[in-house]
Amino acid sequence: MHGGLGDTICAIATPVGEGGIGIVRLSGPQALAVASRVVQLRSRAPLSSIPSHTLHLADLVIPLTGKREETETLHRCFPVSGLLDEALVVYMKSPRSFTAEDVVEIQSHGGALVLWMLCKVCIESGARMAEPGEFTKRAFLNGRLDLSQAEAVLDTIRATSSAGLMVAQRQLRGDLAREVEQARTTLLTVLAHVEAGIDFVDEDISFLQRDELVRIVGEALTVVQKLEATAQEGRILREGARVVILGRPNVGKSSLMNRLLREERAIVTAIPGTTRDVIEESIDLDGVMIRLVDTAGVRETDDLVELEGIKRTHAALNEADLLLVLLDGSVPLTDDDLALLNIARDHKHIVVVNKADLAVTVGTDALLEDRPVYVISARTGVGVEQVKSALRAQLVSGGFEAAEGVTVTNVRHRDALRRAGESLGQALESARGRMAGELISMDVRAAADALGEITGAITTDEILGRIFSEFCIGK
Repeated sequence: MHGGLGDTICAIATPVGEGGIGIVRLSGPQALAVASRVVQLRSRAPLSSIPSHTLHLADLVIPLTGKREETETLHRCFPVSGLLDEALVVYMKSPRSFTAEDVVEIQSHGGALVLWMLCKVCIESGARMAEPGEFTKRAFLNGRLDLSQAEAVLDTIRATSSAGLMVAQRQLRGDLAREVEQARTTLLTVLAHVEAGIDFVDEDISFLQRDELVRIVGEALTVVQKLEATAQEGRILREGARVVILGRPNVGKSSLMNRLLREERAIVTAIPGTTRDVIEESIDLDGVMIRLVDTAGVRETDDLVELEGIKRTHAALNEADLLLVLLDGSVPLTDDDLALLNIARDHKHIVVVNKADLAVTVGTDALLEDRPVYVISARTGVGVEQVKSALRAQLVSGGFEAAEGVTVTNVRHRDALRRAGESLGQALESARGRMAGELISMDVRAAADALGEITGAITTDEILGRIFSEFCIGK
């Protein structure tokens, strides 16, 4: 940030483009003074006299500045007494605002020109343009949010499914922060005892028994490992899952994709090898976003275009969260089918036998006995709902919506938990081996510091810059 907390910042807080309402947000010590130069309440009362957190109808006007040329230009654009627009205005007195600073929000009509002109006159009146994420960064720096809650703001904005939104809201309420801080506080207490024991090693004083130390560190390690174990599922809830439909040509991959999407997205013909590229579309399965990937059929071929499609199919395998291996149930398994089933063994997958409307011949094959197998007809829709339920069950644990536990969704959090777990594992091993207190202390402190990075109790400008640069301007 090129300015500090002493600056008053402004930005358009609504998306780019036309809309019924657009919001320009001001935050900082001079927010009310800057807004007063632009806003004239219809009640004729001074803006500084209105109660906090109340809406007021106002006219937005172009103030006289020292720059005569710019003022005349603005007045030529808006000749009615310098009138820019009418708006609703709300003043939120610190610390009862998003940033914990004085905030003024101006709700005008949502035309791009109106909002741009409103920002322009605010800047000319003493504010500066906010940088990406600066409003949320100020909320963090002013103690309104911890760092995990600040990141949850972005997760809430970007949520693409109800499940992802639910997890983001739990973190925004501080569920993750509370659990992490509880573990960190325990470690800091242990650290105080261990270091006190080091300082008074020659005294006949017992600060923490070795068995008690092992128990507390072990319990903290269990908490950290439990949180880290939720990260894979959390990533799926946050970003969506990638499900690759795999099969040889003409088994019905495109038909199944169209059936799942309930639209004719992929071309379907009786000619093998019709799909020659990777096609992706998204569906919402009971709150979980899933990206379906229809791939080129895998088989031996001399067609250069089809070979490129098959090459892309193999590349898609490495990025998949789940494989859906599709077989043609109306004919015996082929060598291509067997090869795909063997490939799938190294990945999370389900097997779907298509063409149930015809005679199914592969359901009892020995290779399918130890796998989840579903028999469907992509043409009629028989069994497709069961496949949808199976996909969701394979990707996220059932009942997570009602669970009170915390789900980790952020890669940064997962890395911090991994490092905390490694340090606690070393501390536990040292404690059990009755190693010197200095060694235990070093690992416990490293674990506590790693946990502190999640909430922002310990952070750097580099971390903050990386996090808030992902936000849009105005948030």
